Amino acid sequence: MKVSGMNWGQVEDWLKRSDLAILPLGSTEQHAGLSLSVDSILAEKIAVDAAEPLGVPVFPVVAYGLTPYFLGYPGTVSLRLETYVRLVRDILDSLRGQGFRRILIVNGHGGNSPAGALAIEWMADNPDTQVKFHNWWNAPATFAKVQQIDTVASHASWMENFPWTRLPGVDMPAQRKPMIDFDRMRLMNPKAVRDHLGDGNFGGYYQRDDAEMQAIWDIAVAETRKLLDEGWN
Repeated sequence: MKVSGMNWGQVEDWLKRSDLAILPLGSTEQHAGLSLSVDSILAEKIAVDAAEPLGVPVFPVVAYGLTPYFLGYPGTVSLRLETYVRLVRDILDSLRGQGFRRILIVNGHGGNSPAGALAIEWMADNPDTQVKFHNWWNAPATFAKVQQIDTVASHASWMENFPWTRLPGVDMPAQRKPMIDFDRMRLMNPKAVRDHLGDGNFGGYYQRDDAEMQAIWDIAVAETRKLLDEGWN
């Protein structure tokens, strides 16, 4: 259940029964013709869908992350590494201070990986609290389904094109874009990245059948829910 749909008393009542919570992490960055909030939309929806039958509180998605390479695209917002790590640490400190002792971070953006390293460090400082860091899109079962459908899939391609990340009135190209040169891109400044990527899709078709996308989603939700149910000490 979204915390935005709860009051403080309801959260307090939850803490009398459980110490489990979910924190989604997203970003605001270019995704070709899809929403700038793709990573935030997907991380939060995966968290909410996974938590729904269990009643686990889902805190608001952190909508800004680490994405300096896309700053050449209007609408992209990137935090500095120091700022981001401090932000996530403050959130974890707040949750622990209120009694949450099991926290699942559902991450929707690859650039946010420093938050995973922070979680390990933070647990060492807070040995009474456990944090799982979950990249939902490349978790084993989910990524296996993506590869089963189409091995050419990456940022801003079909694998992020769900009904809830599309924009009205925006038509997607029909062609399959060749995969970009990742090693070359890593050495580029934001302007050069935009020149290299063009519309922003890293490679692959822009859209696939909704039934295929729902099959991926169902696996991703089940895989995320399993992390809530199992594996805590």
